[in-house]
Amino acid sequence: MVILAVDYGDARTGVAVCDRNEILASPVGVIAEKDAEKLARRIAETAQTHHAERIVVGLPRNMDGSEGFRAEACRAFASLLAETSGVETVLRDERLTTVSAHRALSDAGVFGKKRRQSVDAVSAVMILQDYIDAKL
Repeated sequence: MVILAVDYGDARTGVAVCDRNEILASPVGVIAEKDAEKLARRIAETAQTHHAERIVVGLPRNMDGSEGFRAEACRAFASLLAETSGVETVLRDERLTTVSAHRALSDAGVFGKKRRQSVDAVSAVMILQDYIDAKL
């Protein structure tokens, strides 16, 4: 099944998708949108374009497993996205994905503006790949 992943952010949201065989997650891009309803519509369109049957939204938890205000915002957005898209939407723990994404981009020699433009998409890839790998 094709799965779409979302790394939800206040200003930029990363999106990734996997192949039908659920083997490899790939970046789709970053959507620069602050309005949650507009963002949900754009992600719903992206899900439709890619024929996604499930959407995974990253859930930022604290290192002790507790949830803060950011997790509440992600839960609310996931609900809005499910309603807007009509696609099954699940949450996935995303602890340390942004740190890992920055590390991966550093290892690849990506810095500055180019890094800021791609880190959210790389984080979405990591959320999705983790989700896929956990299903194995």
